[in-house]
Formats: sequence, structure tokens, C-alpha cells
Amino acid sequence: MDPIKEGMDGIAVEDVQDRLVSLGYAIAPDERDAERFGPSTAEAVLAFRRAHGLEAGRDVDATMWSSLVDEGYHMGDRTLYLRLPNFKGNDVRTMQNALSILGFSCGEIDGCFGAHTEAAVKQFQDNVGMLADGMCFQDTFQAIWRLYHVWGGKEAQGPVPQAGIGFARAASVLEDNDLALFADGPIARTVAGRIWNLASATSEDSGLALYNGLDEVPGDVTAILELVCDDPEAQPGVTSVHMDRCGDDLPRRLRTSLAASRHRPPYVRIQLPADANEYDGSFTSNRAQMIASVILDAVCAAFDEA
Repeated sequence: MDPIKEGMDGIAVEDVQDRLVSLGYAIAPDERDAERFGPSTAEAVLAFRRAHGLEAGRDVDATMWSSLVDEGYHMGDRTLYLRLPNFKGNDVRTMQNALSILGFSCGEIDGCFGAHTEAAVKQFQDNVGMLADGMCFQDTFQAIWRLYHVWGGKEAQGPVPQAGIGFARAASVLEDNDLALFADGPIARTVAGRIWNLASATSEDSGLALYNGLDEVPGDVTAILELVCDDPEAQPGVTSVHMDRCGDDLPRRLRTSLAASRHRPPYVRIQLPADANEYDGSFTSNRAQMIASVILDAVCAAFDEA
């Protein structure tokens, strides 16, 4: 395309001005009324180019035009997926920020849908019970928007170290929430029993109760947590968290799963690490205790932020 320059007027200039103003750049009213590329339009162009890492200048060339169009997209305006050249723009950046806050790191929040972003999308989709194909159609965007109360108005700060939230605060969480816990399989039941022991030791008034199965869980609990060793079959409304895929983000991913669950009360399956599926005696009691501690810390942190 031929550059759009200072001194020009017409529909092309009006389009540039409208896009810049929608992004928060100031342009003099008289220039907009006349659809004239004047000094304030040139300054807005220069500011946009600097903000987006483009070569300094006051003209709108093909590179800047492409970037300007990309910045006009809002999350959900178009289908996103991994391709070459990568999708770029404001919609990608918004999604990256939301996913990273929810516990699915996209790497640098750069507005570029690359391999790290695709991996984060797949993990999020899996976590909330969707087909994990990395393709962002409206169902994926809607799932992210439904969690706006978790990520809206916040900036991603990177992974949060997984650590206990403090004895008093953990006790408060356990006392304020009625949590139903049950498990599938002998190792998972062992871990569940240790979680119950730790919760009871944290507070005599702990609301975390151990059940033999879902049919025993009353309907008025705050949330239902099930421990499993193998990939569970998909169940409507039930979300899942895979500990091996979480790293330091287990508390945030657990909170995301609780918020995303359509089951009432919220129902989340926690898949234990791969070594918990070893029945040959190599899974030790120390390992069970460590996993139980990690899960209880994550549960308390997730409800402490809610």
C-alpha cells in the first residue's frame, strides 16, 4: 500500500484516525472533522509506532497498518490457533493475560499466538473439561470470559511459588468451607486420608470431610474434590486438574477449575502425579504425605483468594 502521510485527507485518513482514537490516542477534533492528516494525527501515529516496537516515523505504511488492524481486535472477534505467520494483536494479548492469571502461563505477554500460547490454551481447555485441541473458537472464549471475575482488571505476574498460606489463614479457610473429599483407588484413598488428617490437625473445626463416594456427598457442601490416579472419563460440569502439568500453578489452576465447574456444588477431579499410579511398592508413605500437603496447601490457597 502507498503510505498515508501528513497533509493527506479522505476516507483512509478517517479510518486511521478512528482506529487510533479507539485505542486511546488523542487527535484534534478539527483534524477529525476534516478527515485531515494533521500534526496531532502524525503525533498519534508516532506514539503508536513507538508503543508497538515499529520503526519511528509519522507515516502509516503497510507494517503499521497491519499492526493497527491487529490492535483493533477484541478477544472473541476471530478464531485463534497456531499458524504461520502467527496471529498477532490485542485479542491475543488479552487472552494471554487472562490465561496466565488463571494459571496457564503463555510465556511473554506479547500478543503473538505462538507455541507457548497454544500449549496454555490446550491446558486450559483440558482443565475446564473441553476438547484440548488448542483451537480458540467461541466456546473457548466464552469459558475464559465466564472467569472474568477471576482475571479481569489484573496483570499477569508470572508463576506464583507454591507455598503454604500460613497456619492461621489455612485454618480459617477450612473452618469457613464445607469441602467433600473422596478418592478412586487405594493410593488415591491413602492420599485423601492424609489430607483429612492434615486438615483436622490444622483446625479442630475443619469443614473438610472424607466420603467413600459421590453418592454419600450431601448437596449443600461448598465444593466436591475427587482424587484419581488415571485420566478420568469426561463428565458434564466436572472439571479436572492434572498435578503433573501444573508446576507451581496448582493453587491458581485449582481455583480456575472450581470457578469453571458447571456442577453444583463445584466438582473438581485432581489427578495425582504419575508415580501415584505405581502399585509395585515404590510409592512410599513419605511421597503420599508430601502430595497430601501440596494438595491441601493448594486447596486452602484457592479458597483464600476466592
